[in-house]
Amino acid sequence: MEFAGVKWNYDRSELIADGIVHGVGLAAALVGVTALIFYAMLWSSTGQLAAAAIYGAGLLATLSISFLYNLYPVSRTKWFLRRFDHSSIFVLIAATYTPFLQRGWDDPFLFAMLIGIWAIAALGVGIKCLFPGRFDRLAILLYLAMGWSGVLAVGPLLSALSSTTLVLILIGGIIYSAGVIFHVWEKLRFQNAIWHAFVVTGAAVHYSAVINCLTGTAMS
Repeated sequence: MEFAGVKWNYDRSELIADGIVHGVGLAAALVGVTALIFYAMLWSSTGQLAAAAIYGAGLLATLSISFLYNLYPVSRTKWFLRRFDHSSIFVLIAATYTPFLQRGWDDPFLFAMLIGIWAIAALGVGIKCLFPGRFDRLAILLYLAMGWSGVLAVGPLLSALSSTTLVLILIGGIIYSAGVIFHVWEKLRFQNAIWHAFVVTGAAVHYSAVINCLTGTAMS
């Protein structure tokens, strides 16, 4: 079906598969974020707790909006939800960076990068909300550019984070990027469910990186 020039051609089996992927991801995120915040409240500094809360809120918001949007019937409301679904990706990328960059925010470059990441996220949200259905391919490139912008800060991050955390960040980034292939492969059956499976897997790996980042702080 098509609405406002955007096509949603998913059959019942595809929607069920996508719903299962979203359900598993959202349930795991609820448990994981609860554990993360509880741990941070006990063992982390105020700044680290705030960063963990921002990350957790971004993760839950993104998965919740994606769940609602992707399973909602084709209608004007679904078209409206599409803006928030695409916008939330910018928020998730910035929120995921926050705990890592917070570890080194006494470094001027990492602090500037934290501000810059959120500024780009705000710009992306504005574009998606003000120009729905336009610049979709450009947005994908912007998602990837934001996600891989961390390579610009490899030097400072090597000092601020453990090698395990950095490897997990890298693996998560590769998983997300590989998933983009299926995101744009619109003729493939179950394409949307496969794409979201990559998203959930990448998010799980990055969650592990956040946990490792916090536990490393507590033990140091």
